[in-house]
Amino acid sequence: MALTKIAICLDILKDQWSPVLTLKTALISLQSLMSDAAADNPQDAQVARHYITDRAGFDSTARQWTRQYAGGSGGDADYIDPSIDKAALQRLCDMGFDKKLSAQALKKYGGNENQAIESLLG
Repeated sequence: MALTKIAICLDILKDQWSPVLTLKTALISLQSLMSDAAADNPQDAQVARHYITDRAGFDSTARQWTRQYAGGSGGDADYIDPSIDKAALQRLCDMGFDKKLSAQALKKYGGNENQAIESLLG
């Protein structure tokens, strides 16, 4: 299933909008909506059915889509971008740098270990 459109069923973004609502209010409402899946009133029936019948599979798909479409870890604390040079990452970890921060620095500097080290040293 391709992610081509995101529809948000949030009344304050539709018919309940008011100029007195702040961006903070909208973001808090959106966060609440995203943290409490409404499987009984879904935007997408197929996704809701997956959520209800196979929660582990649903969570796995959500993590995969997060990595693929948003570039994030999807809640997987040990996730390291596969494009990172594993040997370079290991060398930085052997120097005592945090694995996740090292991976981020290597990615930011296109795999250049010296620039990554300088970045990590601050």
